[in-house]
Amino acid sequence: MTDVVVVGGGFAGLLAARDLAKAGVHVVLVEGSGDLGGMVRRHTVAGIDLDMAADSFATRTDAVATLAIELGLGNELVDPDPRGAWLMTRDGRTAKMPATGLLGIPGTPMAADVIAVVGQRAAIRAQMDSLLPSPVGARAASLGELVRRRMGARVLDDLVTPVVAGVHSTHPDDLDPDRVAPGLRAALQRQGSLARAVLALRERATAGSAVQGIRGGIVRLVDELVADLDTYGVDVRLHTRATRVERAAVQVVGPDGAAERLVADHVLATVPDPERPVSPTRSGIELVTLVVDDPALDAAPRGTGVLVHPDATGVRAKAITHATVKWPWLAEAAGGRHVLRLSYRTTAADAADVATSLPVDPSDATGVRAVTDAAALLGVPLETARVVGAAIVRWHGPDTQAAGLAEGVVGIGEASSGRGLAGIVGTTRSRIRDLLGS
Repeated sequence: MTDVVVVGGGFAGLLAARDLAKAGVHVVLVEGSGDLGGMVRRHTVAGIDLDMAADSFATRTDAVATLAIELGLGNELVDPDPRGAWLMTRDGRTAKMPATGLLGIPGTPMAADVIAVVGQRAAIRAQMDSLLPSPVGARAASLGELVRRRMGARVLDDLVTPVVAGVHSTHPDDLDPDRVAPGLRAALQRQGSLARAVLALRERATAGSAVQGIRGGIVRLVDELVADLDTYGVDVRLHTRATRVERAAVQVVGPDGAAERLVADHVLATVPDPERPVSPTRSGIELVTLVVDDPALDAAPRGTGVLVHPDATGVRAKAITHATVKWPWLAEAAGGRHVLRLSYRTTAADAADVATSLPVDPSDATGVRAVTDAAALLGVPLETARVVGAAIVRWHGPDTQAAGLAEGVVGIGEASSGRGLAGIVGTTRSRIRDLLGS
């Protein structure tokens, strides 16, 4: 009998397998593709190694930092450049992102940087949050409804929507606040206002920046986890697809097409049950990376990047990260060139089940679109001739509901707890502790 079978070799699966094996449990990990790490992988553009997807993690808890320290990467943790990001509103206005907030929800509604984005009238409406009884909006089904009822439609539209769309690739009306902002409802009840709840959660977070990265890329966490799987004797089976996931067994098809039943004391799944219907993915995500050799970008005209309202006019990108401004280590590696990362919404049909990095010709339609959007968002003229490398990655957007798993199967990872490395690490380790009885 196998003690534990872990289905899915994304970040949560790697972490669960590593922690269980380190505790002396025999673990089999099955992954349908030929790659480990899920979206936390690297690709190389113009000779520069980059994270394929997320390049940072939230510091609202110390979960990821603690893991990095355990994996020997504690001295590699880095804060982003303090110049911060900008926002583009629905009507195309740009302004610096307010300093005190959570997913765009302002902790100080009457602050000058909030008024600069939403206007004085909307800021006054948001300030009325402090006068509302705490139950108002507390049971809202979506993050959008919660913010709308507490602070008004303008704050939701001009602040929260572009931030959430940039971070979670979904409108706030389609997100469960408990999945994207754990503890926010409880803090609202304790503090009596949404603004004070935001401030309280920020005070409890790790001191310093709201996000951190790792010198060399987040993917280094995966490198160390994979190395530990070997150290602790995890049986890793690539190109092995789960066709049935039960409480104490997993039916799989191996790379040779042969079926096998893996019996276990416990089964952990990072992916939806292949036999149970789940909510359809609402969209796809496309990331276009440009490496540009242009001195016009040296002045960091929009700080670390711009988050864009989904309905903003004049641009098709939903966000741009000026990565070589955001991360000084990357600027050093790029040798004077600039790395720009533009994200787009696509249809679910255009998304990929397994994300792969593909080169892009800067002069084709995708390259021209990205260069045009980058120029509009950063406020500087750019030419395709200045692009020395480009790549595109596509993957599915986040599911809006948790995966439906068979009774007794332990759900971990994005399909169960939502997207975001901090939440995935925290939830996964909590469930491992429960399994180990510690």
